[in-house]
Amino acid sequence: MMEVDIHISCVIDQFYPETGFNLVKLLEKAGVTVHYPEEQTCCGQTAFMEGYWDEAKQMGEKFIRDFSNNRLVVSASPGCMGYVKTQFDELFYNGAFHNEYKQLQRNTWEISDFLVNVLKKTDFGAVYNHRAAFITSCVSKNSYGLHDEPKRLLAKVKGLELVTLETADDCFGMAGMFAFRFEAVAIAMIKQLTDSALQAGVACLITNDPVAKLHLSAYIKKQQLPLQVVHLVDVLTEGWNG
Repeated sequence: MMEVDIHISCVIDQFYPETGFNLVKLLEKAGVTVHYPEEQTCCGQTAFMEGYWDEAKQMGEKFIRDFSNNRLVVSASPGCMGYVKTQFDELFYNGAFHNEYKQLQRNTWEISDFLVNVLKKTDFGAVYNHRAAFITSCVSKNSYGLHDEPKRLLAKVKGLELVTLETADDCFGMAGMFAFRFEAVAIAMIKQLTDSALQAGVACLITNDPVAKLHLSAYIKKQQLPLQVVHLVDVLTEGWNG
């Protein structure tokens, strides 16, 4: 039986712990033995993106040590995994942790990528009776390099009517501190997405990115829109109890 470590991002830990528990349930249903390194903390992505490279390096070193047992690391946060895969090079190349971080990069997987391309499984018996659209975050595409894996999983969910929005692959202004520094621009970008969803009669937006969920949910709540945002992992574990 395959054994993996799970990474729980800061946003999931603080705002969506149920998604973390569902990640465990999903992996166990897939036949995987799950380990949770209890000392894990932030990967340091925000510090890195804001230019605090010394602090990011300290956090990155801890992250490498926390996941040093050579098991695959699976996460429900493509931003964190993309950061490890693509930007740890900036911090650790030819340094003291060179071999360790390179191995960690090879071991790092976003959950849909892991299910589809490692386990070769797409159907987990989920039932989700909603008209919904999948929203692709920038980090999923540009940092992690994810393709159509989430949609391949959603195609197997019973009762789900998946709609493709024209704006589903557009940036909606959450990147790092962008939404705080350029609030008006971020609001205009996210409004375009939610308007498109409402026009399509969508009741639910599905994302594999917890930061995207946080950003979208805040706008939807403030505007009192008839939409909800759900993480992919939560959809894939829906309906198991009938």
